[in-house]
Amino acid sequence: MRNIYKNIIVCLSFIALFTSCETELDLSNPTALSIEELLQTDNGFVLLSNGVLDAYQKVPANEFLLTELRSDNVRANSENGNYPAFNAYNVDPNNGDVATYYSNNMHTIKHANTIIDNRFLVPEDQQYVVGEAYFMRALCHFNLVRAYQNVPYIDKVLDITLEEALDYPQLPESEVYEKVVADFNTSIAYLEGVEQNRYRPSKGAAICLTAKAYLSQPSPNYAEAELLLASVIENSSSYNYNLIYTERDNASQFEFNPDIDDPTIDLLTDAEYWANLVIDYGEVFGNEISDGYSDGVLEGSWSNNSGLEKNNEVIFSIAYDLVSSDNYVTSDSGLDDQVETDSESHSFAMTLQGPSNGVNIATLDFLDVMNPELQPVRFYASIDALSYNPTVLTNDTFNAKFPTEGEIGDNDWIVLRYADVLLLYAEAILAGGDSTTDIRAIDAFNQVRARAGLEEIANLTKQELLDERRVEFVYENQRLYDLVRFGQADEVLTKYSNDNSLFYTPEKKYLPFPQREIDNLPNFYKQNNGY
Repeated sequence: MRNIYKNIIVCLSFIALFTSCETELDLSNPTALSIEELLQTDNGFVLLSNGVLDAYQKVPANEFLLTELRSDNVRANSENGNYPAFNAYNVDPNNGDVATYYSNNMHTIKHANTIIDNRFLVPEDQQYVVGEAYFMRALCHFNLVRAYQNVPYIDKVLDITLEEALDYPQLPESEVYEKVVADFNTSIAYLEGVEQNRYRPSKGAAICLTAKAYLSQPSPNYAEAELLLASVIENSSSYNYNLIYTERDNASQFEFNPDIDDPTIDLLTDAEYWANLVIDYGEVFGNEISDGYSDGVLEGSWSNNSGLEKNNEVIFSIAYDLVSSDNYVTSDSGLDDQVETDSESHSFAMTLQGPSNGVNIATLDFLDVMNPELQPVRFYASIDALSYNPTVLTNDTFNAKFPTEGEIGDNDWIVLRYADVLLLYAEAILAGGDSTTDIRAIDAFNQVRARAGLEEIANLTKQELLDERRVEFVYENQRLYDLVRFGQADEVLTKYSNDNSLFYTPEKKYLPFPQREIDNLPNFYKQNNGY
């Protein structure tokens, strides 16, 4: 893994101007530069762009609590403080995580707008940083509109004055999406011809996220999404995008399995092939498994290997490094003591332990579809098999995608990967219908299924696509937004809520608008329905 943020130290005073944690920073550093000085340096805009990415490191820190924990995939340990409230759809507008997620996205937007506001000063050979800024501004607003629905779209660096804030009211969801799409499209133009770097925004990533925004908006634009995704899939080799996948003829064998007709021939069993695919799937997330195989199952434990994280399935990810530091905070820290740093996990809640032994416990409902029989590949790379015991209904089963056991970890956070692009393409072709036999959708869908060790299908239904996304992207904060996008959130989550004595109502698809923001501008922002 490459640490793209190592040069950010030279702009400490720039960071200080955009964060509320001055006490955490050494403002007397003699190498620190003012913004005006920074913009006049040869690589000032590159450092500013690094600062945008550095700021975004805080965004995934509590996203899991607000998304996956409010789906039917995972539940919270009943002893985890206010975490059961998220799980139960009983979130208070004053909740600190609700405010933190909003402010972390807005914090990143402000960094991006610093570049955009000064874009006419950017040197010719650094124009790509303007594209990166538009990309990150779009991505953060995309996060916000999906989480809170009606939000302001901030397109400039605001002075902290009441008058300027009043120029940015909450917009209808559809208008936010229009602006998200426009910013992604602008980023595409600036990023044309820029070398692919999976730790930085790219043209390919911008195209695919534009398509995802088209599919997510209240009135999906399936035709535009299909064209955009086709342009990437049909040219995937030029983008160097593909699934990590071992063909059966190239698979490794773990045990000797003699052919009945010729005992000298070692046959590859299905279980051995699936073990190859388990290793492939783990590698997507930068994980490797220790040695050990018996009775048709890999016995080893998962650990992060930073050398595996920059792979061809990852389209855009946020880098985290495992480093020793006395100056770090966790995702549980308060708003006023958060410092961007590589020395914390992207989300402690999603690691193997998590707070008080985890808020990432798989629900019984999810384990009905994610088990070794139905998912011989994804189960072992997604679920901690040692904690899996279906004979005990109250057993806590944890995730294996992020195997860090403590507060500091180095799993990167994948924002977009190629499996998502393939399934989004099938979704665009399906165009809201109940099923399709379109060969393009079938082929894209079957590529993901083949990597999971599953049989191909010839007719793709909307329900099959939603079900496939559930098991492919568990613990990746996709399930809630998939249910909303497919129009099934109310049906699925109402049943899940009723079965588990929770409090879901249709309004609870969205988070409450942070009460702190409402209090800062009385009678300006409105609270979301249901809160």
